[in-house]
Order: sequence, then structure tokens, then C-alpha cells
Amino acid sequence: MLAALTGMGLSAAAGLNAYIPFLMVALLARFTDVIALPQSYAWIESTWAIGVAAVLLLTEVVLDKIAIVDSLNDAVATFIRPTVGGLIFAATSAAGKVDSSSWMQDHPWVGVVLGVAISGIVHATKATTRPAVNISTVGLGAPVVSAAEDTTSVGLSLIAVFLPVLVIVALVLLAWVMWWAWRQFRRMKRRRPGRSPSPA
Repeated sequence: MLAALTGMGLSAAAGLNAYIPFLMVALLARFTDVIALPQSYAWIESTWAIGVAAVLLLTEVVLDKIAIVDSLNDAVATFIRPTVGGLIFAATSAAGKVDSSSWMQDHPWVGVVLGVAISGIVHATKATTRPAVNISTVGLGAPVVSAAEDTTSVGLSLIAVFLPVLVIVALVLLAWVMWWAWRQFRRMKRRRPGRSPSPA
């Protein structure tokens, strides 16, 4: 159960920024005993995987803070974030040694599907609401919101790895924020076409 919670938290974090949870898992597996990846996922902690992920993270951090460019980046990430979410969920579930049941290890596809779904939902909300933030703030809100998303991704990843029992609480809070952001986005969409023309 705890390994599944870890996978859920990391997948949600990947929906915001794919490379933060990936790098965290890779570095912890490479340099500590906190995560011991099975042989089939050992490539995650390889030097080349860590190097590529670090470069991609730096690129993501920069591009995601520029209005309009952030939306293009989100479009590309539509394929990347859910994929990484599924990969990390499966890898950490397979690495989990604290579970008394080996059900997740016997059914690795479940972790992949859950990871893709969780990451995909978080990513879709992020990608949909970001244009509204850019429009309402004339692009000035992009770096602020992006920094908040990166911070949330780091926090979720840390909670998922070190305090998995709190993952449900963290996901509920994230879901509430996403719901609130979606409502603001819908409200803004309704306002724009609804403006009545000024009298002549």
C-alpha cells in the first residue's frame, strides 16, 4: 500500500513537472538506500539518464516561465508527463519493500495505468488553466505560477518518498487547487464573450 501511495504522489508531481520526480527517484536510487530499483528499472539511475533529465529539467524550468512559450511547452509535455508518471509509478511500486503484499509487483501494468491517469489529469488541468493566467495577468503571472508548480512538484515528490502516508492529504489539497483553478478558468471564458457592446 505504501509503495502505491509513493507512486501516486510521484505521478501527480510528474503531471506538474516530469523531470523533478524522475530526478529525485534517480538520485535517491543512485546515491542512497532509500529507493532500490529492480534490475528492469536500473537504467533510471544511470549517469546518462540523470544527465539527460537534468538538462531537460533546466530547459523546462526556463521555458515554463515565459508566457505563450509555456503553452507550447505544455503541448509537447502532453506526451512526456503522463509517460514519466506511469514509468515512475511502476518503478517505485516494483522497488517498494515495505508492502506486505506483492500484488503490485505481480501486476505492474496497474501501476503504469494509474501513473499515466494521475499524471494526465494533473497535466491537463495545468495546461488548460495556464493560458487563462497569462491572459488575466498579461503574461506576468506565468513565472509566479510556474514557480509555484515546481515547488509543489518538489514537495509532492518529497512527501511521496519520505512520508507516503500523507500522500492522500496532499492529493486532496492538489485536487482542490486544481478544481478552484478550473472554475476560475471557466468563469473567465464565460465573461469574455458575454460583454455587451457599449451604446452608440
